[in-house]
Amino acid sequence: MVRETTPSETEWLVMEVLWKEGRDMTASEIIQLLKGTLDVTARTIRVLINRLLVKGVIRYEIDEKDARVYHYYVVKSKEECLREKQERFVRNYFGGNSTLAVASFLEHSQLSGEQLSELEELMDRLKEGERDGG
Repeated sequence: MVRETTPSETEWLVMEVLWKEGRDMTASEIIQLLKGTLDVTARTIRVLINRLLVKGVIRYEIDEKDARVYHYYVVKSKEECLREKQERFVRNYFGGNSTLAVASFLEHSQLSGEQLSELEELMDRLKEGERDGG
């Protein structure tokens, strides 16, 4: 079994705070910003932070003035985490076949004509990129 290296759904909420703020943050700052958003204790948020450390999604530096304070910072961008989650999902549920995954989503989604047109434009751009060697 491959070790999970992307945030879980709940861990994602912690990451959203770090990505949005775009700076190093202490656990207390993260907890404060998640108050009211996440119905869990401060201790649980600290557990989520530790899981993110183990997964290598964030790291920390020890405060120069107080060794009990850690400053957490992002190692993986949101885009990188989304890409990894997407690849894992396709591998686990569609045998690695992206065409099957996309077809399944399209067949089971209620897309408007405008959304279908947007998808057609995307396909055209992807085809052009392929012809241009991109």
